Amino acid sequence: MLFDEPTRGIDVGAKAEIYELIGELVEQGVAVLLISSEMPELLGLSDRIAVMHDGAIEDILPRTEATQERTMGLALEFSA
Repeated sequence: MLFDEPTRGIDVGAKAEIYELIGELVEQGVAVLLISSEMPELLGLSDRIAVMHDGAIEDILPRTEATQERTMGLALEFSA
């Protein structure tokens, strides 16, 4: 499933419900591709984060290596 900014403009309570639904899909074995401009959402829900810069994938970070600093550094093309 593809989710593009699934919680944009939604209150905190509704966000929690959406996160729970996404988690249930993953537990059922559904592949989820999440596009989000909210860093906490990406870091909290992702197993891997593909970071893009200038329209190309710069790197793919596993959850254990994905920090806000490293992700933004790759997106903006500087070392973090």
